[in-house]
Amino acid sequence: MTIVHFIGAGPGDAELITVKGARLLREADVIVYAGSLVDRELVRAYAPDAEVCDSASMTLEETTAVLAQAVADGKRAVRLHTGDPSIYGAIQEQMAELDRLGIGYAVVPGVTSAFAAAATLRQELTLPEVSQTVIITRLAGRTPVPEREKLSEIAKIGATLVIYLSVSMVEQVVAELLQGAYTPATPVAVVAKASWHDEQTVEGTLADIAGKVREAEIGKQAIILVGDVLKARREGLASKSLLYDRSFSHEFRKGIVT
Repeated sequence: MTIVHFIGAGPGDAELITVKGARLLREADVIVYAGSLVDRELVRAYAPDAEVCDSASMTLEETTAVLAQAVADGKRAVRLHTGDPSIYGAIQEQMAELDRLGIGYAVVPGVTSAFAAAATLRQELTLPEVSQTVIITRLAGRTPVPEREKLSEIAKIGATLVIYLSVSMVEQVVAELLQGAYTPATPVAVVAKASWHDEQTVEGTLADIAGKVREAEIGKQAIILVGDVLKARREGLASKSLLYDRSFSHEFRKGIVT
């Protein structure tokens, strides 16, 4: 049975698509891709002969019609999203449309920009005794967030935060974070276009990050990372994990007590 594949293209670097995603792109006859976010070169590299539609100017009904026609024609169709489709990918509504039409589909995960940004910073997001929780969220904008998930409420937890789709409102981000467990000295990093050739990184604290972001002229396609993990390496705040501690026993190794 012909099905539609929703594929995560990864954060930008063409080599960060999964092996399965790349294979399905090479096999595709029709591709609908998020042209405002996915590099066209990635599509050219993996699917130079496919029929390609840029969804940047298309509606849900239009993208669905293209995919449905491809399936009706017995063609292999791919809906290509930036990063991982499950994170702010708007795929649920697309899958609902395919359900309505009786068209099968599958989802192939991708590397989301949160992890590409952490890789750029050479930063672990979960460190013993510093933070064991990572929250992916966004500031309310034209798309609202539930009241209980307002940034000022989430900030009370004090976990490592990865904030999407909010860099254009960075001053408001800072104001809401300071209503929680964070202080003006809390470290912040902003990574724009993580893994792209023109990637930008700005680091600072909640006290100065807004000015640095404006100075760098970063206005979109950026991840904001917040939390004490960002200073743990340079200030030596993190304990080592037990996993590789020589005295720690587990099912694969007996610890050595000295």
